[in-house]
This record gives sequence, C-alpha cells and structure tokens, in this order.
Amino acid sequence: MGLEPRGESMPLAHYRKFWSWLSGQSPEAMERARAEADLFFRRVGITFNVYGDEQGTERLIPFDLIPRILPSFEWQMLDRGLRQRVTALNRFIRDIYHGQEILRAKVIPSELVLQNSQYRAEMQGINVPRDIYAHISGIDIVRAGKGEFYVLEDNLRVPSGVSYMIEDRKAMMRLFPELFALHRVAPVEHYPDMLLKHLRSVAPGGISEPTVAVLTPGSYNSAYFEHAFLAQQMGVELVEGQDLFVSEQRVYMKTTRGPQRVDVLYRRIDDDFLDPQVFLPNSTLGVDGLMQALRAGRVTICNAPGTGVADDKSIYPYVPDMIRFYLGEEPLLANVPTYLCRKPDDLAYVVDHLEELVVKETHGAGGYGMLVGPCASRADIEKFRGLLARNPERYIAQPQPTLALSTCPTFVANGVAPRHIDLRPFVLSGEEMSIVPGGLTRVALREGSLVVNSSQGGGTKDTWVLQDSL
Repeated sequence: MGLEPRGESMPLAHYRKFWSWLSGQSPEAMERARAEADLFFRRVGITFNVYGDEQGTERLIPFDLIPRILPSFEWQMLDRGLRQRVTALNRFIRDIYHGQEILRAKVIPSELVLQNSQYRAEMQGINVPRDIYAHISGIDIVRAGKGEFYVLEDNLRVPSGVSYMIEDRKAMMRLFPELFALHRVAPVEHYPDMLLKHLRSVAPGGISEPTVAVLTPGSYNSAYFEHAFLAQQMGVELVEGQDLFVSEQRVYMKTTRGPQRVDVLYRRIDDDFLDPQVFLPNSTLGVDGLMQALRAGRVTICNAPGTGVADDKSIYPYVPDMIRFYLGEEPLLANVPTYLCRKPDDLAYVVDHLEELVVKETHGAGGYGMLVGPCASRADIEKFRGLLARNPERYIAQPQPTLALSTCPTFVANGVAPRHIDLRPFVLSGEEMSIVPGGLTRVALREGSLVVNSSQGGGTKDTWVLQDSL
C-alpha cells in the first residue's frame, strides 16, 4: 500500500505527478531511502556544529524526502521581487555610509541606523567596486494561507545554507532518479561557478585575473562544512586569519611558493573578528590591517563590513520604504506585518496580545531569543512581558497567523503530514544579479513548531522549480 498525505487537501497541480509516484512507494521503501540519505550525508561530511551541546558538537541536519515544488510562474514572481529588494538594500547600505540621504529625508529614524550595533562607522566614506556591499544575500520567504509570499527576514552578513541546497539535490537525484525523468526541474549545481564569477567581477579595478579566497574562522564553526565545500567547488583557497597578512595595504596569503596576493576575500566570519586593529582587539580570527587594505581599494571583502545594519530586525519594517525611496517602485514582495516595540503604541498592543504574537530580538538569530505566543507557557509569556518592559527597543513582534500557515507535505513517522516551512533563495550581486531557481527549504519537523532552524530541530528539503516556461 502506498503513502498518502494526511491533513492536506487535494494535491496542487504541480504536485500531481509526484503524488502519483509516491502512492506507489511503500513506507518500508521510503524508510530505506531515508536511511540511505543519512548515510550519504554522513559520508560526505554534511554536519553542523551545536555550541554547548552535551551530546557532542556535530549533528546531521535532517533531510526530508518530499521536495518542495514551485511552478515556474511563482518562481518568476519571486525572482523579480528578490531582485528589486536586494537592489534597494544595496543602495541603502551605500547611502548610509556616504550621503545618508534616506536619513535626511526622515524615511528611517536616524537613531535606528546610527545607534545600531551593526552600523560600522569605520565604513563611512569607503567606496567599494560597483557600489555593491551585499554580494551574497539570503532572503527568507514564507507563504501564507491564501498563497501570498512574504519576506520574513533579510540575511546580508554571512548567509549560510547554500551547500545544503546543492547536496539535497544530489541526494534526491541519487535516491530517486526516476523523479527527474518525470519532472523538468531547474538545476542548482552550477551555483559555485556562478558565485566565483560574481566574486571575480567585484575585484578591485585594474586586475585582470583576480585571486579569490574563502576566509573561515576554522573547523569549529557551525558552517565550516559549507566554507570548505564552496572553496573546493570554486577551486579557490580556504584560509584562516593566520594564513593571511597585509603589506603595503595589500592582502597576501602564505603559500609554499611564497606570498600570493588576495584580491577578493569571501569572508565567513563576523565583522567583529575581521581586523583586530579596528574591531575586537583580541580577535585571533581576522587579519591585522585588513580594513586599511579595504579603504585603499586594494581588496574586496564579500560581504562588506557593515552590511548587517540592513538586515537588523529593527530596520526590516522599513525595507518597503527603501524600495519606494531608491527605486520609485512599489514592493513586489510584501513584508510580514511587524510591530516595533520601540514605538509606545506598538509596545502597548504587543504587551496586551503576547499570546497571539511571535516576538523576536532585533539582533537575534538562529531561532533563539524569541517567543511564539500561541505555543508559549504562561511563565515564558510573563518573562517576555518583563523583557519588553525593560528594553522594548530590542524587540519586534509579528502576528502568528501570518507565519503559521506556510506548510508543505513532509515525510514523518506516521506517513505524510504538513509541517511549517520557509524558503531561503540566494541572490548573487556583482557585474549582474543572478539567482539559482529555488533555494534552501527549511522545515520545522516537530508538529506545530514554527522554528525551522537546524540548531533547534529543523530540517531541509530539496526545492524544485519546474521549468515548463523558464
């Protein structure tokens, strides 16, 4: 007897071939496939590190065997909206480190930017190639009950997850090659080639054959697998801070053949650790003098220091206004309605409706430091009531129904059931803008959970964009 979805209405048209195939698969066959997928990921070394985990630091990210499928017309709409949004975000970052026109026009309160912990005054006046600061952007998308898409979050500092997008596809093609004969699925495996092309396109001027390197904090970082994977796939060096030095405002890496100049540094470490001469003086992860080389225009850092101010959750509600201000267009992708707790009226509403809202720290990440009101205990609600009273400016809140209705059929212990998901497409900005169709679909595997982060029990799915009219 085959598998059938539970808790779902009739399959959408673009899922029908898949459901027809799945109905012919036995639960035992799918369990064997899941075990083979786990073995594949373990052999490849696709793990992530969990800090403070008493059972050991390395875990597999659970992989769900049912893909998330998008028809091409939906992806084309998302593609246009993502290009518009990232273009505006890059113009915003350039503006706040130069003329600050958006602040003078009072579109965004100046204090939200200039007093933001992610605003780097050291970047003021620094020009970067092609005026691009966020070269790699991960934009988190959710879908509500009527099918409308919302941007949940912008990730512009060191967005991660693209290696899982690529390896999830490899696993699906290995496990179920017959499915790719039934569907015309847009490829994703060329992402590293696209990334390298974009990184080279933003090298400092006058360099015909730029050298690219990936800067990692080391093997204990939660995303180290991805750092090594992307460096290997692009055919560039993976380096740590101790492998680099600055001389005459140029960055070099130490090699067995002597020093080699580095023109583009794809950094996967946070701003604070980049240069101990400028940021945290006790950092052993960065490079002395790196910011001098950046200011002199002799190295490009991707993403640029200071991009984090644009993805801070206190800035997020103003992105639609950025699009109108810089592009003169209406946003193609809507924000999730958001309450800024720094505003007295918003705070009063949030405090009175905590049971209905999702409350997040403005600087939080990874699903930590948040309250999911409908699922929270009375003690947690009272705890957040106190936190909001003491530091309201540190929090935003969003209506839970908007976030809760985005689900996808998922293979679970008792068959197939809906689980909450989001989608992180990866946008590359360089000489041109490119987006691999699809992205990383993250799934909250625990029933009723809204938290898709791998550090809190989330998993991933392969994301299929059908090519019928791409």
